[in-house]
Amino acid sequence: MTSFNDQLFDRAQLCIPGGVNSPVRAFRAVGGAPRFLERGAGPRVWDVDGREYIDYVCSWGPLLHGHAHPAVIEAVREVAGKGLSFGAPTALEIELAELVCRLMPSIEQVRLTSSGTEATMSAIRLARGFTGRSKIVKFDGCYHGHGDALLVKAGSGALTFGQPDSSGVPAELAAHTIVLNYNDIPQLEALFAQAGDTIAAVIVEPVAGNMNMVLPQPEFLTRLRQLTEAHGALLIFDEVMTGFRVALGGAQSIYGICPDLTTLGKVIGGGMPLAAFGGRRDVMQYLAPLGPVYQAGTLSGNPVAVTAGLANLKLAMEPGLYERLGEMTRAVTEGIVRIGQEHGFALSTCSLGGMFGIYFREALPTNLGEVLTSNKERFKHFFHGMLDAGVYLAPSAFEAGFVSSVHGTTELEQTLDAARTVFRHLD
Repeated sequence: MTSFNDQLFDRAQLCIPGGVNSPVRAFRAVGGAPRFLERGAGPRVWDVDGREYIDYVCSWGPLLHGHAHPAVIEAVREVAGKGLSFGAPTALEIELAELVCRLMPSIEQVRLTSSGTEATMSAIRLARGFTGRSKIVKFDGCYHGHGDALLVKAGSGALTFGQPDSSGVPAELAAHTIVLNYNDIPQLEALFAQAGDTIAAVIVEPVAGNMNMVLPQPEFLTRLRQLTEAHGALLIFDEVMTGFRVALGGAQSIYGICPDLTTLGKVIGGGMPLAAFGGRRDVMQYLAPLGPVYQAGTLSGNPVAVTAGLANLKLAMEPGLYERLGEMTRAVTEGIVRIGQEHGFALSTCSLGGMFGIYFREALPTNLGEVLTSNKERFKHFFHGMLDAGVYLAPSAFEAGFVSSVHGTTELEQTLDAARTVFRHLD
């Protein structure tokens, strides 16, 4: 008998391309039908067939405090009763902007948007307008949203301009984007020696979270900061994923780097559509209505989304929260890897705050090429085994995972018990 979940997927495919409204939700990388979720509470979710899962996706990062946290829900309920949108300023926007600027000292001014893609796209436009240059640099495997200039993969050789990574992106536009290998300092130095004075900005995930999770090597971010400063290019930290997720001050506070611009999303919205970009005052004042760089959004600073973000961030300011979050994340991931290794499987893991990566390879990867050598077939079987055992992981070997502040000892023990069962039967 066909499950209700499968019936919904059949219906969805008739009216929604691929049956999903974001490709990352599809199960194409692992096979099968995506789970249609009905509700969530704390660290758990339930699908439309009533199956319960421990959730390590957390809406792809925003749910730092789990699903339906009472403080967030109550704040949203109260403000929603006053109106959903005004298209005019509210005091809530100022409160959130002030809090972001206080928590991230590199941000002197901030502009709210509705999505991470909008934030990164706008930051790139601002960098080009401020510097008067056209070329930007990104790193292979880092994802910065689906803006045309950023959907670019590496060219055929080092120091070449990128090639479109999606149909519909003109080659002429992609030609303004240079793609380098993540963590490759010699390649970075060679590029700046050759063309540094033509580069408007370098955009980077300080901790890569879209090729699974890859940590920056020692000196990579430091050298990046030195080279951009020396050549008058702006450094943009894409902290849509890492901002308030790996630390209260983001990855930049962990590595001690002060970027010119920062993009934020996910946690800043607490599960609602909200993102932001901000940075140096002199750069941000190039934005309209003060400056010549245009950026706008009807729902930017939506009061309901801002309220959810404020509640989420205020909860994150609890003393010791990130230390406890990091301990739980390490306990989960290192426990899974240890169990897998005891059963003879090559595994490695890394984590930072409430963000983690698990790889079916012996050594931690440092770039996309190494990530691609992971055993994807083995991950596929592991994923479905854990799903059947009630543990919901990202449906791809190339996506980071997330732990919330409300994952506890019970979830840890159930997750490791599931891993023992799965690895016992894994080919």
